[in-house]
Amino acid sequence: MTPTALIIIDMQKGMRSASLPPRNNPDAEDNIARLHAAWREAGQPVVSVRHISRSPSSVFAPGQEGVEFQARFMPLAHEHVVEKNVPDVFINTGLEHWLHARGIRRLVIAGVSTNNSVEASARTAGNLGFETVVVADACFTFEKQDFGGTLRSAEEVHLMALANLDDEYARVLSTQQVLSEQGC
Repeated sequence: MTPTALIIIDMQKGMRSASLPPRNNPDAEDNIARLHAAWREAGQPVVSVRHISRSPSSVFAPGQEGVEFQARFMPLAHEHVVEKNVPDVFINTGLEHWLHARGIRRLVIAGVSTNNSVEASARTAGNLGFETVVVADACFTFEKQDFGGTLRSAEEVHLMALANLDDEYARVLSTQQVLSEQGC
């Protein structure tokens, strides 16, 4: 079986903060959990990514509960953990080297936020030559005002981020499509 790394981005307790704007895709966590279980069962590599903020007031600052992984996405002792300080999981983390050292050229990306860490990481993965899949229904984001001042729903932001990636940096698939491709 070709090694394919599942990269789960920023599924931390801070993503449940009541202070966050409205989000889309309430089923994202369940879909991520399905992927997570399938990868573990198949013995495929899982990479858990967490954001460590440089801002001491952030819910993702070291020592804050928000920086911890959500219980259902807690990495196992043998699984790789990446800590990042910027949205892109490849910047100053050693992830590219870790993947190359293991002969991993295929990536499946899930997590949060679609238009931030997921999009930034998928763009870099594609540019680095990795065969990259972003799992549309295993990602979510938040409503956001566009540059022109119009408030966009979380679903609009999500769909635009996926459109930015599809067929240029990554393939965008559903959880079921990914599981079918992996033979799960």
